[in-house]
Amino acid sequence: MPESTEVKRPVITPLRVVIALCLIAPFVAMLWVSSYAKTDPTLGGIPFFYWYQMLWVLISTALTMIAYKLWQHDQRSRTSDDKKGGASA
Repeated sequence: MPESTEVKRPVITPLRVVIALCLIAPFVAMLWVSSYAKTDPTLGGIPFFYWYQMLWVLISTALTMIAYKLWQHDQRSRTSDDKKGGASA
């Protein structure tokens, strides 16, 4: 029997679920065409169909950036926990 009592952290964490939602949301929004396949309301003469998609370009950029920062945080915390666990063993 191995003497080390390492506790493995779960692969699926609440933080990783948030990251996944940030990355999946733009796909769901763009694939659900019936929700935005209309002309009204217009924004500066641009039909809803077009400005809604352009808005999602900006939203997708923000969500991807948030997901990346959260991933970095997750990786840093896992690395620091691994170092703490490795030093005490």
